[in-house]
Amino acid sequence: MDVSLREVHDSDLPVFYRQMNDPVAGHMAAFTPEDPADRDAFDAHWTKMRASADVAVRTVLADGDVVGSAGVYGAPGEREVTYWIDRAYWGRGLATAALRGLLELEPQRPLYARAAADNAGSIRVLEKCGFRLSATERGYAPARGKEIDEVVLVLREA
Repeated sequence: MDVSLREVHDSDLPVFYRQMNDPVAGHMAAFTPEDPADRDAFDAHWTKMRASADVAVRTVLADGDVVGSAGVYGAPGEREVTYWIDRAYWGRGLATAALRGLLELEPQRPLYARAAADNAGSIRVLEKCGFRLSATERGYAPARGKEIDEVVLVLREA
């Protein structure tokens, strides 16, 4: 599949909202909004992200279809990557391709990433893109309703 990134369009938001409300994907991601079904909170979050100079967010396309989002946020020296790929596309290399594309757009290093410690797929994507484990922590995961282990990874070089 041809994977590309582009600016987020208003028409992408219903797709992102649907993806965030997939209970299997939410469980895997773990660190989701408290109530992913709260459309007003979702819209406010995306409005804030798209308006912020500290956030670079893109729509992920596969063969022209919207399949997710990828972004970088935070202050210099503390910037963190995030991505979400529709579960129907898991296991096809799209997250890796999207993250590689995002890393080409974001020259600042270091970059950080976080994942639930049991999210082997996301950890594998990050490692394929050069991120290395730097710490383990515990944090409250709203999608699971409890505190869980998470890993922090860092990418130090371009």
